[in-house]
Amino acid sequence: MPEEEPHAIRIHLDRLLAERGMTLTELSARVGITVVNLSVLKNGRAKAIRFSTLSRICEALRCEPGDLITYDPGGPGA
Repeated sequence: MPEEEPHAIRIHLDRLLAERGMTLTELSARVGITVVNLSVLKNGRAKAIRFSTLSRICEALRCEPGDLITYDPGGPGA
């Protein structure tokens, strides 16, 4: 299996969930995405995200895409 290409995109799902007192399981039920797929996103292992998925997550967390995803060119793996 090829090694994963490093990237500078950071996902802040943990912080947003904590700020809203919501669990990954609760978010999963609200947006219709499996806990496994949300976990992949939360841990920064996702290679892509559909706009429809991003929209549902933002709606459930009452946030903007920029609250969830940021670009950090100097971060780990960049």
